[in-house]
Amino acid sequence: KIHSKMVALRRRRRCSAVAVATVASIAVLLLLMVAAPTASAFSATAPSTTQRARALVENLVNDERCYLTDAGARAFADVCAANAVYEDCYMPQPITGPTAIREHMLFKVGQRKGKDDAGFRIDMISDGDSACGFAWTWTCGDEEGLRGTTFVELNDAGEIQFVREIPEPLFKPGDATKDLLQAVTAGIEPTPKPAFESKTPTTASGIARYLYEEVQGGSVDEAMRFFSPDVEYRDFNYEEMLNGKEEVRKFIEDFSFPGITFRPQRFDDGVLSTCFIWEVVIADAPETIKGMSLYRIDPETRLINYVRDIPESAIKPPLLGKLARDFRPGLGVFKGVKLGGRPGGK
Repeated sequence: KIHSKMVALRRRRRCSAVAVATVASIAVLLLLMVAAPTASAFSATAPSTTQRARALVENLVNDERCYLTDAGARAFADVCAANAVYEDCYMPQPITGPTAIREHMLFKVGQRKGKDDAGFRIDMISDGDSACGFAWTWTCGDEEGLRGTTFVELNDAGEIQFVREIPEPLFKPGDATKDLLQAVTAGIEPTPKPAFESKTPTTASGIARYLYEEVQGGSVDEAMRFFSPDVEYRDFNYEEMLNGKEEVRKFIEDFSFPGITFRPQRFDDGVLSTCFIWEVVIADAPETIKGMSLYRIDPETRLINYVRDIPESAIKPPLLGKLARDFRPGLGVFKGVKLGGRPGGK
């Protein structure tokens, strides 16, 4: 009996690093059903009618062109706080301080130099004041390529104090994730479902906080109450989106495994859209995997009609991602799609 337990433990440890990276974004919806909630590291803030973070990001990306020009890269660093941290999850370590961030932004610009028709498009941006998140796409000529999500948080002075950026994984394992989860969590007993008080928040950030700080692990029915019948859900472990509330619910139920801990870390204060960042621990893995989610709600029904989840790669830089950027620096992928072929970057 002891031998069997030790074999199971070794098996979980061998699989853990790969599995954590592969299943992290799937875990975000799964955790609404099976995981115990943990406290957020970000203090609660009331939604604001101003949108300082959104306005600053739109200015830096669209007007200053911070991802495409040297002048724009410097402009980005100029609005960073002295203690700013930039977690570019393509890179092995965070970048700290305005000087290092300036060099990093110039490096990112340099990656795509020589491609006069290279572009960087904001597909969706949350309407946050103290922080915001945005979905983006690399474009080049008549094609579009790499997608990703970025979270930006300001300090009280309106300076950028924290950034997390995650590009999409080029390898998308799809349903193979289910087998990995089953192996890694084999033999783990489910934890008791936490109690919660039913509430009906009406802002995007309020809904996200309620679902992941209070409800998660408590009731799938309570969680699904906040999803629109025609919700679109993009999980970057899959090539195709989930469409509709029933597909999302089935997805949650199919991936119902114990042994997963979800830790929300920072939320923005968006009203009709919101971005929040998190980390996931699976089974007894010593590693955590970082990720990010972007939600949008219908302004009339206040139900979630779009979700984008994206996990970081366990290997940095990711092998396929680096090869694609070297091979096609304008697009960041091996094969692009026709410009406009993915409306809104979906």
